[in-house]
Amino acid sequence: MNNKGMILRTPLIVRFCHVFIVILFIITALSGLSLFFPSIKAFALVLGTPQLVRELHPFLGCIIFILLMFMLIKLAHHNIPNKDDVRWLKSIKQVVAGKEPEDIPIGKYNAGQKFLFWCIMSLITVLLVTGLVMWRRYFADYFSVDIVRIAIFFHSLAAIALILLIIGHAYMAMWVKGSIKGMITGYVSRAWARKNHSKWYHDEMKDVYQAELQSKAENSTDAAQK
Repeated sequence: MNNKGMILRTPLIVRFCHVFIVILFIITALSGLSLFFPSIKAFALVLGTPQLVRELHPFLGCIIFILLMFMLIKLAHHNIPNKDDVRWLKSIKQVVAGKEPEDIPIGKYNAGQKFLFWCIMSLITVLLVTGLVMWRRYFADYFSVDIVRIAIFFHSLAAIALILLIIGHAYMAMWVKGSIKGMITGYVSRAWARKNHSKWYHDEMKDVYQAELQSKAENSTDAAQK
């Protein structure tokens, strides 16, 4: 693929991690729904028998948590809220209408993406803690019945909220043209970056220009030596 005129937005390791999370999340969500709603047994078929679902579901959830913590380490510094996010939120009607204001400098992620990021990280933490409390094979016996029931309640709420957020995230990715291609290839066009994430675009272009100037200087030095 020719990446000339493109900007690297998502490194390979992050893209691989994202793909694994998506696959595991779909499997884990469907298996969890089959446990919560026994009447829809078809959801359990993703992992096999109901007994196998109960065994594998918690382990898959733990793997997703670990992968998301890796994403947290890699991406947290891009998701720190700032004053420009407040301006973006005040213009939310324009954003929804597809007329994102160009006078607001937006970093690698906008306020909506940052909100989604921190919600996902918070919800997966709730799911991990409550999931461990209600994990019958290993931990449930250490807690009272009332505590386990409370854990089940909050685990269910967090799971439903996370599923809805992920559906919204997928919709927004399809809504903003170029986002999905950027996640698959890792690269976005300069025009896309300038339109959707102007501050990040200018920061990236500074690095590009510096690299080009350094390359030209090295080439000039080599030519002079010859």
